[in-house]
Amino acid sequence: MQPIAHFEIYSHQFLNSAGDLTLPLPPPFHSPRDLLKPYQHMLRIRAFDSKAVALQRTGQIGTFPSSEGEEASMAGIAFAMQAEDVFLPSYREHGVLFARGVSMEEVLLYWGGDERGSNYANARQDFPIAVPIATQVLHAVGVATAFKLKGEKKVAVTTCGDGGSSRADFNEGLNFAGVWQIPLVVVVVNNQWAISVPRSSQSKAATFAQKAIAAGMEGIQVDGNDLIAMTHVCRQAVDKARTGAGPTLIEAVTYRMAPHTTADDASRYRGQEEVNSAKALDPILRLKTFLMREKVWSLDEEEAFKQKLQEEVNEAAKAYQAMSPQPIESIFDYLYAKLPRALEEQKAQAVERSEL
Repeated sequence: MQPIAHFEIYSHQFLNSAGDLTLPLPPPFHSPRDLLKPYQHMLRIRAFDSKAVALQRTGQIGTFPSSEGEEASMAGIAFAMQAEDVFLPSYREHGVLFARGVSMEEVLLYWGGDERGSNYANARQDFPIAVPIATQVLHAVGVATAFKLKGEKKVAVTTCGDGGSSRADFNEGLNFAGVWQIPLVVVVVNNQWAISVPRSSQSKAATFAQKAIAAGMEGIQVDGNDLIAMTHVCRQAVDKARTGAGPTLIEAVTYRMAPHTTADDASRYRGQEEVNSAKALDPILRLKTFLMREKVWSLDEEEAFKQKLQEEVNEAAKAYQAMSPQPIESIFDYLYAKLPRALEEQKAQAVERSEL
């Protein structure tokens, strides 16, 4: 017997858990000061999460999925993309959407059950939030294929969780991406839990990144709590795709510090000791430590910025709460271009009963 193929998966990290830079800053960062904007964006994501959870707990939006602990992964994706690229999120990536011009009010509308939240005023080409697991990977393959056929220098970027990588949609999407060599970047946000199923029960593969090998595409693992590494790796993958050099699968290793959603009781399947250990790897704390050590950020600046963020999220919540609800017939208006007769009858009945 002769070996016919060899594969390796590389893991990337620049900023360790203690906030120490272990390698020189890579592009697009030329000095520690260049990290302030993405750091502030991470704070913005967390401030929004806190507000959204509070709104859900008081019955003002529906079930909400917090991204607490995953902010570096979100910011890294966002700051690696160009405006003309297309982002196809799952349901936890509002942090990427914010950086691309989607408003907090629109995201609150979505989780409040209002379809107007998917009609972005900006980022018009980006896809709406996808709750079905991994279906967005197939959509991204379609978008990236269109870019290639049209000769457009654009990239489709999509995300899914570690659990989503077990779905057929994910693996079928990767297979087509590899065969067609399309401008696509798929980020598996490995936050260690697929609702109540731990990573150890999802796959015996050493990494999720190696799932790219069977598809004939590059697979990379990155410390998803390291904003520097996350941005650098995502930027390299996006630039590679834009030049026609093919798709990339990135595994961002992070941790979901919050429950799966506000409808989940995570204490039923994981211990507080595990969560406390993960909090020591908090991506915001890690980058904050580095920035303060480099004297480009201070506690006073942080406090002032957090105050501004609180005002921003409060204003977004007020704007959302002030929106007039859509009429009852709107639940039918987003289903078909032309409603089937049976639904036309139901729509008429709904309108009639709402007027009683």
